[in-house]
Amino acid sequence: MVADLIELPLQGRTVRVEYQWIERDRAGAPLLIFLHEGLGSISMWRDFPQLLCAAAGVRGLVYSRPGYGNSTPRPADEQWQPDYLQREAEIVLPALLRALGADQGPYWLFGHSDGASIALLHAAAFPDKVRGAAAMAPHVFVEPVALEGIRRAVEKYREGSLKRNLARYHADPDSPFYGWSDAWLGPAFAAWNIEARVAQIKCPLLLIQGEDDEYGTMAQLDRIAALQPGSVMLKLPACGHIPQRDRPQDVIDATVRFVAS
Repeated sequence: MVADLIELPLQGRTVRVEYQWIERDRAGAPLLIFLHEGLGSISMWRDFPQLLCAAAGVRGLVYSRPGYGNSTPRPADEQWQPDYLQREAEIVLPALLRALGADQGPYWLFGHSDGASIALLHAAAFPDKVRGAAAMAPHVFVEPVALEGIRRAVEKYREGSLKRNLARYHADPDSPFYGWSDAWLGPAFAAWNIEARVAQIKCPLLLIQGEDDEYGTMAQLDRIAALQPGSVMLKLPACGHIPQRDRPQDVIDATVRFVAS
């Protein structure tokens, strides 16, 4: 399935956003919006969105955030600030949904890693539009293990192997990589915390994380569940930071149950 491009006016400039509908014409079906990880894109999801939408009987919307995939790259001199996830949740995603005529809601969110944090922030900001949110490997505060994982990624990227891999999924791999890594490793990001916003969420939550996640511990899920006691939790053994790759059927089954409930 070929992705389309749409132009959005954002913060004084026009950016191109790559997006893809899944089963758009499935009449009356709920809409599930996929939010990719910190180095992700439409193509990095592979066939997971199609498989999940088919199993759940929903429509899907997948997109590459500005700076990612075939969307407009990040300008080389642009430094993402600690609020970059909030801006994605409260400015970019709403603008995309308005442009596509999909902003009326209610819709569901499925986010991974950075995308999971964006899902939580968007759900908090737009309680009347979000029916429910699945947050997979989310971050709500900064853990040392995450920073250690990012530092290892920087070493691999400079060595060349990670850059070559990311070039398969991004027109300009430097754009997402240094936008993401410089933001997280910057001194101002140490104080980043979205717990107060998570406490404001009104919709149901599905929380998913692998027990072997190299970028976060179960403390993330436990903190969210403490703030949102009705959350459904799925903690996956023998699973790293990418549950849709390591344990895809478990993730699909849990999400299908979540949407159906």
